[in-house]
Amino acid sequence: MSCDYRQILPAAVRAGCLDDQPGLAGFVDINSLSSTIASLHKAFPAHFVHTFAAKANTMSSALAQVKAHGMGCEVASPGELEQAIRAGFEPDSIVYDEPAKTQQSLERVLGLGISLNIDNFQEFERVRSLVQVKRGESRIGFRINPQVGAGKISAMSTATATSKFGFALEDEGQRRAIVDCYRDNGWLTSLHTHVGSQGCSLELLCDAATRIQALKTEIETETGRSVSIVDMGGGLPTAYVATDQPPTFEQYVQLLGQRAPELIQGQVRLMTEFGRAIQAGCGIAFSRVEYVREIDEHHCMAVIHLGADFLLRPVYRSEDWQHEYLLFDATGQLKTAAATEVTIAGPLCFAGDILDRKLSMPRPEPGDWIAIRDVGGYTLGMWSRHCSRGMPAVVGYQAEGVRLLRPQETPGDIARFWSRQP
Repeated sequence: MSCDYRQILPAAVRAGCLDDQPGLAGFVDINSLSSTIASLHKAFPAHFVHTFAAKANTMSSALAQVKAHGMGCEVASPGELEQAIRAGFEPDSIVYDEPAKTQQSLERVLGLGISLNIDNFQEFERVRSLVQVKRGESRIGFRINPQVGAGKISAMSTATATSKFGFALEDEGQRRAIVDCYRDNGWLTSLHTHVGSQGCSLELLCDAATRIQALKTEIETETGRSVSIVDMGGGLPTAYVATDQPPTFEQYVQLLGQRAPELIQGQVRLMTEFGRAIQAGCGIAFSRVEYVREIDEHHCMAVIHLGADFLLRPVYRSEDWQHEYLLFDATGQLKTAAATEVTIAGPLCFAGDILDRKLSMPRPEPGDWIAIRDVGGYTLGMWSRHCSRGMPAVVGYQAEGVRLLRPQETPGDIARFWSRQP
């Protein structure tokens, strides 16, 4: 939670960035983002190659920022791939991980020479036929489900026995078939794994690394050639509330060195796919309080302009996802008056559009601003079209000022979206 929230809103008010807003705006703290990526590069050995998980924040400006700081891009759909290419990522710095790859998407990925992680044996057969025809130069391998179990959030855990992702490593028949595929197909040169993200511990991530290290050794012993790339995926959690104490990049590297030393020693190209850990803490959203409803003498409800369209997981899975909220007055100054109970309601036309209930904070008034912290990842990237509300403007903040990164969507933009013709 490193975003410089006390400075951002006053700077935006002074710059007039909120004058034409319908009551909401998103901000990216560019200095904080730069610092986070610098700490990533510093923590890991030089032979690691870091890619950014585009699903966390697919805005062109976000991709441009991570690219400018030496990261590649991990994509999971044709749309994300197109965004990455338009953002200027070279094909050899892109990793393709879509779970439902079509024949057409495989042809494009292989033709461009993009790294490809194969998800199942049916997909392997498609890729094998294309590789034999095209002789592509992609770095290709299997996505392995290490089956190390779930983290604290089951929906975010991808290494369970019944996961929809990857080749099941604990199935002896499937493990034998994996090794056979690498023995018989010299173009299989990499291994990939990913256990999940928020709610996954360092121990879980390193359990997966240990199993991938063992599989790598088994393949190399059987084939007599090296697995040259190991993609460790992402998964490092981040802090959303003050009581969260997520592990640091440094702690992850230290435990990896203890648990999977052969991977860390520099004889293989190692990759990461962090998303949330890069972007989440660098974003903050501000939404104007439009109305305040009285519930009782100690409890009120603030109706704002962001809800399940922006914070889809916190609204629908509040037991797993929380954010911290702050209250500012109309000029952008933090309010510090005596606290009361405040429920924050979103703008969507259904009763469950509640961001949080009975928060302890100063009493809001119409025209105040409620800040939602740590929203740089998995917010706008998951924007919902329910009730056809436009996405907010996104503004970049640096010490020297603010600048528009993405304009707000207007009602006309929404009408054009729903009316597009072939």
